[in-house]
Amino acid sequence: MAPPLIQLKDIKLTFGGTPLLNGVELNVATGERVCLIGRNGSGKSTLLKIAAGLVEPDGGTRFVQPGATIRYLPQEPDFGDHKTTLAYVEAGLAPGDDQHQARYLLEQLGLTGDENPHNLSGGEARRAALACVLAPSPDILLLDEPTNHLDLSTIEWLEQELDSRRSALVLISHDRRFLTNLSRSTAWLDRGRINQIDRGFASFEAWRDEVLAEEERDQHKLDRKIVDEEHWLRHGVSGRRKRNVKRLANLHTLRDQRRNYRGTAGSANLAAAEAEQSGKLVIEAKGITKAYGERKIVDNFSTRIQRGDRLGIIGPNGAGKTTLVNLLTGGMQPDSGTVRLGANLEMATLDQHRESLDPKSTLAEALTGGRGDQIMVGGKPKHVVGYMKDFLFAQEQRGTPLEVLSGGERGRLMLARALAKPSNLLVLDEPTNDLDLETLDVLEDMLGDYEGTVILISHDRDFLDRVVTSVIAPEGNGKWIEYAGGYSDMLAQRGADLKRETAKAQAPAEKKEERIAIPAAAPKRRLSFNEKHALETLPKKMETLQADIAKLQRVLDDPNLYTKDRKTFDDTSAAIAKAHDELSAAEERWLELEMLREEIEQA
Repeated sequence: MAPPLIQLKDIKLTFGGTPLLNGVELNVATGERVCLIGRNGSGKSTLLKIAAGLVEPDGGTRFVQPGATIRYLPQEPDFGDHKTTLAYVEAGLAPGDDQHQARYLLEQLGLTGDENPHNLSGGEARRAALACVLAPSPDILLLDEPTNHLDLSTIEWLEQELDSRRSALVLISHDRRFLTNLSRSTAWLDRGRINQIDRGFASFEAWRDEVLAEEERDQHKLDRKIVDEEHWLRHGVSGRRKRNVKRLANLHTLRDQRRNYRGTAGSANLAAAEAEQSGKLVIEAKGITKAYGERKIVDNFSTRIQRGDRLGIIGPNGAGKTTLVNLLTGGMQPDSGTVRLGANLEMATLDQHRESLDPKSTLAEALTGGRGDQIMVGGKPKHVVGYMKDFLFAQEQRGTPLEVLSGGERGRLMLARALAKPSNLLVLDEPTNDLDLETLDVLEDMLGDYEGTVILISHDRDFLDRVVTSVIAPEGNGKWIEYAGGYSDMLAQRGADLKRETAKAQAPAEKKEERIAIPAAAPKRRLSFNEKHALETLPKKMETLQADIAKLQRVLDDPNLYTKDRKTFDDTSAAIAKAHDELSAAEERWLELEMLREEIEQA
């Protein structure tokens, strides 16, 4: 086995009372691809900083193979006093590195090198930071949420670029598809310790569920053992003093073990405050066009959005996704064409731009608007601490300044603010940024149960596949086309991926070694919104059809009906035959979906 490039051994770190890292071990060998998985706040980013040598742990050792080079991508890059993006990237190069890589990678990532780093958007800052860590071709790449703020075409370019390199990778990401395509082993940071398997992310969730189920069984056995020992203490103490003392000590040990057990964090309780039902038609756009000067953002686009639809909007950064949403929701008037909004619409919006939050304000102030300790949730007051707990914030965090919250915590805060407002139309702009996988699962379920309509801007391919019922994608020059289904369905219908409008096509200086394509594992199957809706509504439909059939049969039971009213007999016979056919089809569909649901739950 090859010696590790980097080795962390018995790493310990405590902030406050509970240890954040408690005896963590992590080894990364040459060419290894590790995805680092864990809940928000579990210490993933801190561990990556320790691996990069930026944070000193309370205990443990860090070993880096002599001569090995490391580059670390933080969630929020520091551009220092560099005047241009090119100067920033070149500053990360060592004397022996290829100086041309700096400009080459900036061009690949859609930047010229002349931009002022301090005026960049979130996506542009992320691309400049990626160029900085990739340009030296280091032995080890430590990447913390590298896909945040990137558009789909750049994410897929980054996948190909990382896959073609020999660098060892340690990845933190919420993007399931990205992790599945790149990782070869998984390190799960959970309650201060790491469990590791030599399999990629595609195997992680099933393995994690097995580990937690086994742990739950062990805790149940421990509880039963404590009960048995306590029963002995009350009823079975014998005259053998030594034996009794030893057994009592064992009982104390069991109680300490149970008391010190650190259970898993609960799941967020995400629920949108729903307003009264909107009309069946939510939005109808006919031939809408919007241009800025000579550039057309939207050109002659039409769509019809019905109540309950889940609409995904994708495209490169700068393609006009936010403009299109503003046109559809009435926040902006088109240059030509018409937009008609349905009746009784109540809209709630999640904006991806978190800089609108005052970093000096506290968590409670951000939720209540600085007014008391109550927050209005669905038009009803709720204590802010109780609402915080729904989104996995501890009571002690009530007075925490927003500037010290992690990216995932800020993401949950933005969701909490958006979901408190009563709505029947949710407009979500990049809701998945920084959220951990468990919270993403809860968000998916919440959107599936939401009775209103959802418009979603996202670059998360797996999330789109699981949530949306149709996808709107740009074709260039202001043309947008709507495709039925999720992101993968869009690719199948379109026959090609989105064009990289923000970066030039990749043209490597030299031909890279051909690689054997490894098919990505399919994401874990989940019931789609339409399947879940059908499973819930079909039983009622079957009852209605059975009642209709019984009613029609009572009409046909009249032995004289054929002779006295031939038309009624024929109409009733046709109606009962049709009802039987519909009932049979509904029963078959319900049975098919019920079997699918059981299969998914047992997988």
